[in-house]
Amino acid sequence: MSAHVPETLDVWRMVAGRRSLEGRVPLAAFRRLDGLLTDAQGDVGFAMQFDRDALQVPYVELTIDAALPLECQRSLQRFLFPVSMVQRLGLIRDEADEAALPPEMEALLVPEDGILRTLDLVEDELVLAVPAVPMNPELPAVELEAPPQQEELAKANPFAGLASLKKN
Repeated sequence: MSAHVPETLDVWRMVAGRRSLEGRVPLAAFRRLDGLLTDAQGDVGFAMQFDRDALQVPYVELTIDAALPLECQRSLQRFLFPVSMVQRLGLIRDEADEAALPPEMEALLVPEDGILRTLDLVEDELVLAVPAVPMNPELPAVELEAPPQQEELAKANPFAGLASLKKN
């Protein structure tokens, strides 16, 4: 982890002070991404800005920039999937508070003690950014239309056997 990125944050103190932080950490620091990535080469840059909106709703604005090494399901080759996102998360103490959030905000349930692990928040967003079926956008889509083989044509007609009975 970067030397200046704290491991944990007191969310409510960060909001009260309208604080921000930024950092760059290696992909290897994110354990939940292990099974999703082809390797852990690269870094993730992020920034967090804590504040309140016009309605006094506390939030954290999370900005993430990364290139995730994924395996293309078309070519089975490694490619870098660019992730560049800005996400505003409304900070809530209880699930019932989610209804009061503006529609453009996602909810982030803060633990009772107000402490969040910095990299867990970044990792959550990275896990959500990984596509279910990664495909390199630089490769053309494969449309395979193979003509049916003779064996398939013979098997395709279930009444072909009746033709021989009719002749007898």
